[in-house]
Parts: sequence; C-alpha cells; structure tokens
Amino acid sequence: MVVFTVITLVGAYLVAALLLYLCQGHLVYFPTKEIVARPDQWGLPYEEVWLRTSDGLRLSAWFVPAEGARAYVVFCHGNAGNISHRLESLEIFHKLGLATLVFDYRGYGRSEGRPDEEGTYRDAEAAWDHLVGQRGVEPRRIVVFGRSLGGPIAARLAMEKSPAALILESTFPSAPEVAARMLPIFPARWLCRIKYPTIRFLEGVRCPVLVVHSPVDELIDYRFGRR
Repeated sequence: MVVFTVITLVGAYLVAALLLYLCQGHLVYFPTKEIVARPDQWGLPYEEVWLRTSDGLRLSAWFVPAEGARAYVVFCHGNAGNISHRLESLEIFHKLGLATLVFDYRGYGRSEGRPDEEGTYRDAEAAWDHLVGQRGVEPRRIVVFGRSLGGPIAARLAMEKSPAALILESTFPSAPEVAARMLPIFPARWLCRIKYPTIRFLEGVRCPVLVVHSPVDELIDYRFGRR
C-alpha cells in the first residue's frame, strides 16, 4: 500500500511537471478580446492604428497625441487584459505632455495571432517602426515603457534600438526566477521554456533606465525590482 501511494504521488508529480512544461503559455498570457472602453470616453483624443509585424500579423493599437508633445511613449503592457484596460495610464501620460502609442500583443484584443515570447518582441518592434518609420519620430524623443510582462519586452526593444530612456514598472529579472518563487516544489528554472531575461537585456541597454516597483506588490515581489 505504501509503495502504491508513493508511486501514485511520484506519478502525479511528474504529470504536473510535464503539464507545466508543455502548457506554460497558459500560465503566462491572459489575453481578453473585449474592448471595454476607448480613450475618447476618458476625454482623450486618439487614432486607431493597425501595425504590421515582421512575420505578417496585424496588431491593434491606439495613438494618443499630445499637443506640443515633450516625448513619445511606446507602451508595452502586462500579461492580462488588453489596451482598453490601460486608459488610466494613458490619461497620466497625456497630462504629462507625452504622446503614447499603446498596442496589443498578438492574440490580445483585436490583434491577430497567438502570444508567445518571440512574437511579443516582434510586436514591440512593430510599434517602434510605426513611430519612427511612419510618423517620423526621432528615436531620441521616444521613451520605452514596460509594465510587468511588458518589462522584458521593453528592455529587449531598448537594447536593440536607441530610445531616449527605458522605464520598467513592476517587472522581474527573468521568467524562470518568478516561476521558481511561485512554484518552489518544482524545478521551475529547468522547466521554463519561456525566458523573458530582463537582466540580460539590460546589460545591452545604453540609455537611462528608471525602475519603479512597489514594496507591497503582491504579484511580482519587490526584491525582483531591486535586482
């Protein structure tokens, strides 16, 4: 009986570990399709924009202009919801005199495709290319902003491009480090196929970086911000 119990527990553990390895995208990305509000409902002027990624997907985005804009923001949002859940941030940036391009990753909102790590990097590049290539904005006037999951995406973009600055809010050093903290009974670092290595990207960033993190963050531990 004891042997059977041990075999059952070990089997259940191995099955759970296999599911974590194979299905981790479902633990990282939580997109929603419904657009719950639009910028004009918050008194913000905006343009609806469609971006084209390097692998041919169409992404939904909003450009919120600011009269005499001090700078432009590429807004890489977190892992849940869609751009319609970021209106409070858009309002703040607008009040600061910043024009903002906020976009939905593939599979989020009305964007085509399904989210994956490499795809989200391509999505951020499409937003950058829109500002620089289609709107003629100089890179030295662009601030890349990443919140939570958007942090490593923003850091990767800043590493590859030449923005004026990079802002990281409530983000993490890497996905395996978060997994190891949340799932201590599994060898999470080994199981993680999704990496998002923010720390490694930051080693190649040459612009000023601001890290913002709350000591009472209940999801992404404050010590990750300090790292």
